[in-house]
Amino acid sequence: MTDPQSAAERAAHHLALVEEATLHLLHTVAELKPDAVAEPSALPGWSRGHVLAHLARNADSLVNLLDGARTGTDIPQYTSEEARDQGIEEGAPRPVDVQLADLRATGERFAAAAARLPAEAWAAEVRHRSGAVFPASDIPGRRLAEVEYHHVDLDAGYTPAHWPAEFASAEFRRLAGKLAGADLPAVELLAEDTAERAVIGTGAPALTVEGPVRALLAWLSGRAGGDGLRRTPDTALPPLPPLG
Repeated sequence: MTDPQSAAERAAHHLALVEEATLHLLHTVAELKPDAVAEPSALPGWSRGHVLAHLARNADSLVNLLDGARTGTDIPQYTSEEARDQGIEEGAPRPVDVQLADLRATGERFAAAAARLPAEAWAAEVRHRSGAVFPASDIPGRRLAEVEYHHVDLDAGYTPAHWPAEFASAEFRRLAGKLAGADLPAVELLAEDTAERAVIGTGAPALTVEGPVRALLAWLSGRAGGDGLRRTPDTALPPLPPLG
C-alpha cells in the first residue's frame, strides 16, 4: 500500500512542476496568431486546436479522478470514449482566445481539486480510462507529462530541448523501463549529460545510442526521429512499438 505521507509529498512536488509547465504553455498559446489553431500540429490528423482541446479536457478528466480520490468513490475519468473524442472534436475549431481561456480555467480547476485532497487521499487508488489502477499521487505526474509532451506537439516553438531536466530524466527512465524486454532488437541507451544508462528490447545489445537525455526522450516518446543521437555502429534506429 502506498504510504500516505510520501504520496502527498510526491504529489506536492509534481503539482509545483505542473503549475510551472502550465504557465509556459499559456504563454505559448497567448502568442499564437488567430489562424494558427487551424494549422496542423505535430500529431498526425490533429490541428493545434485538437491538441489544445485535448489538454483542456484532460485536465477536467483528471479533476474527476481527484474528486474520486477525495470522496472515496469510483468517478470515471471520462463518461465514455465517445464523449472524450467528441469533446476534442467540438473544442478544436474554437478561436485562440477561447482556447486560452479554457486552458487557464481548466488548469485552475485542476489545481483547486488537488488542493482539496487531504494528505491521506493521495494514497487512494484511481482508475485510468484504460482500466489501469494507480495511486492518486501519480495524477500530478501524469498531468505534467500531458502538458510537456503536447506543448511540443503544438509545433509552436517549444521543443524537446525546452523540457525541464528533471522531467526529461524521469521520463527517460520511465519509457526505457516500459521498453525493457519489448519485441525489438536490444539497444543500449547512454545519456551523455546525466550519465544514465538503459537497455531496451531483448537480447544482447548490438547497437549503442548516445546523446543528451532530452534527445533520447524525444526519440523514445515519438517526438523525434533520432536527431542529435550518435549510433554505434552507424546503423538505422529500430522502429519503436507504441507505448500507449
